Amino acid sequence: MVEPHRSGCPINLTLEMLGDRWSLIVIRDILVGNRRHFRELLTQSEEGIASNILADRLHRLVDAGLLSRSDDPTHRQKAVYSLTEPAIQLVPLLAMMGAWGRRHTPATRVLSVRAQLLEEGGPDLWSDFMDELRSLHLGRPMKGPSVIAKLQAAFAKAVTGQKDVTPTPEKLPRRVKTKR
Repeated sequence: MVEPHRSGCPINLTLEMLGDRWSLIVIRDILVGNRRHFRELLTQSEEGIASNILADRLHRLVDAGLLSRSDDPTHRQKAVYSLTEPAIQLVPLLAMMGAWGRRHTPATRVLSVRAQLLEEGGPDLWSDFMDELRSLHLGRPMKGPSVIAKLQAAFAKAVTGQKDVTPTPEKLPRRVKTKR
C-alpha cells in the first residue's frame, strides 16, 4: 500500500524520498566512490551503515527510481547498482550540501576536499561530472576528462598529507541522544 504524501510541496516530496539518515550517503558513495556492490557499500563507508539498513535503503532507492539493480556478469550472486538519471541530477544538490557542511559543521579537511573541488568548480564541473556518471551508469559516451579521477586524486593527496584532522571534543556540536 502506498503511503500518502504529507503535501505536494517539492521540498517535502524530495525529503520524503531522500530525507532519511542513509539514502543520500548511499547515493554519495555510489556517485563519488563508484561503489556499485552491496559489500563495497557496506565495508567502505566512513559512516558504518548496518547491513540490514543498507539492504533496506538500496531497495527503497531502486523502488524510488534513483538506482537500478542488475545482475553482475562476473559473479552470479552479486548485483550491480547503478545511478539513474534522476540520481545523477542530484550532483548540484550534493555539491551545495557539501559546501554548506564545510562552512557550518566540524567537517574534516580530508573528507571535505572533494566537496571543496565541487564547490569551486561550480556548475561547469557539475555538468562534466554528471556527463561522466551518465557514461559509467547509463552507458552514454564519455565527454572530456574524468572528474571522478580528479576528485579521487585530491582525496588521496589529502589523505597522504593528513596530520590530525579529527575535530577536538570542544569543536564538536553537542548532540542530545534521543530514542528512535
